Amino acid sequence: MNLHKIIITGPESSGKTTLCEQLSNHFNIPFTKEFARSYIDNLDRSYILGDLLSIAKEQLKSELNSQLLDTDLITIKIWSEYKYGRCNKWILDQIEKQKIEKRFYLICKPDLTWQPDKQRENPNDRDSLFEIYKQELDDLEHNYFIVEGENRIENSILKISPLISII
Repeated sequence: MNLHKIIITGPESSGKTTLCEQLSNHFNIPFTKEFARSYIDNLDRSYILGDLLSIAKEQLKSELNSQLLDTDLITIKIWSEYKYGRCNKWILDQIEKQKIEKRFYLICKPDLTWQPDKQRENPNDRDSLFEIYKQELDDLEHNYFIVEGENRIENSILKISPLISII
């Protein structure tokens, strides 16, 4: 069965994981967590550019049989280019291959109060990063819906209900 993949994306502290959890509970389907979080938590040093390829490979593996994703390779690409000025070709190639998949993005607007944690780095650049996410999805010609305001979960449910396959 060729399911739509629903990807929750957007800048740091924009409610992605919370939205994933809510959608997972509503539709009673599991979601794939952002692999970078556990990877970085287990490092005994700061992460470096080379770590992003390892993260990307594991992220891709983890989302193979999943319909609901808390981020994807596009986030790794954006972060790599934003922080290091470049992105590994393997990551770019995988993103290009995904263009043929049925993918739908919920992009979370950073209109929530910043919640610090040890992995978050950009409390002041969230709006410009949001624009980068939108431009990236436009460039890749992926369909998306902007999640914002008070009724985030309700609006997201309405938008993706026709795409969700309950097994």
